[in-house]
Amino acid sequence: MRLIEYPRRRCGQSVASRPWRVWLSMRLPSSASRVIIGVDPHKATHTAVALDDNEVELARLQVRANASQTKRLLRWAGGFDERTWAVEGAGGWGYLLSQQLLAAGETVLDVPATLAARVRVLGSGKSNKNDPNDARSVAIAALRAAGLAAVRSADHATVLRLLAKRNHQLNSHRTRTVSRLHSLLAELLEGGLPNKLKAKTAETALAKFRPATPAQAARQALALDHLEDLRRVEAQIAVNKKRIVDAVEASGTTVTDIHGAGPIVAAMAVGYSGDVRRFASRDHYASYTGTAPIEMSTGGRTVHRLSRRGNRQLNHAIHIIANTQITHATDGRAYYERKIAEGKTNKEALRALKRRISDAVYRQLFVDTNR
Repeated sequence: MRLIEYPRRRCGQSVASRPWRVWLSMRLPSSASRVIIGVDPHKATHTAVALDDNEVELARLQVRANASQTKRLLRWAGGFDERTWAVEGAGGWGYLLSQQLLAAGETVLDVPATLAARVRVLGSGKSNKNDPNDARSVAIAALRAAGLAAVRSADHATVLRLLAKRNHQLNSHRTRTVSRLHSLLAELLEGGLPNKLKAKTAETALAKFRPATPAQAARQALALDHLEDLRRVEAQIAVNKKRIVDAVEASGTTVTDIHGAGPIVAAMAVGYSGDVRRFASRDHYASYTGTAPIEMSTGGRTVHRLSRRGNRQLNHAIHIIANTQITHATDGRAYYERKIAEGKTNKEALRALKRRISDAVYRQLFVDTNR
């Protein structure tokens, strides 16, 4: 293998103008060999390593992340006729590159970062942490792991996931703002204000307060700033909710047919599930949503415990549906009460109901896909 290394970056030189390394291999694949190109994506650079079916390295390349990244990678890989790209974290740093390769007619697989890291650590001679070894691990994972998800073009599920994520971020921001406002009000007013704080209530209380010291005046001014932040984030939440309602209606999803699944919950379910065909069965989907119990067995003792794995946003959406069904006269409530009568605790009955709801969501997502 021949290494061509350009001069190192000088002190003060920006990342954008930094020369990069290019590795060239003289090995050629056989005509019938399948080539897997593993890509380790980053913000500034992307490193690609091509392997054949026997995990023999054929070539490697590192390109700068810019407008010509896809063109350079495709020109470099032009000699490999039967090629498949494997991008680590195609939903993260590798999202744009994987979508560009897909638009160019390439086959792209999404390799989880945890799987690629496991391959690298267990490797016999390539366990050092660097970009070429990471890209090689991604390619090996794509070669040996069955059932990796193929990258697909962005569709309505992507839109709903973005809006659901934005809704979560805005509500988290609102919670932090209200907590800070509560803290300041408790230092100004005896007993503070009720837990379910509203902007109008805080405004009235601050308008009536007369500071007696400079410290109180500073706290009142900061509380007014937080009150303004609270109003702004509440307005943003309302706008984003309207977008979610419109997007869910445009998607035509049938998840909303489940009692307790409103537009926001439906956006979470559809957006974070993605292409439901990547799950082999409802059991696999339940494992992904964290509603399937985990077996903790040893010797002759068999125990199942609550799963903390899977997508927590999906688990939260199912939790909302379950609590809504319990508080209304629904089949879910009847199922929950039947589990209680069988001797289950409230939490155990709730977990059983969440598993049943996970199966219902899985079924509706398949209805959407078939439509």
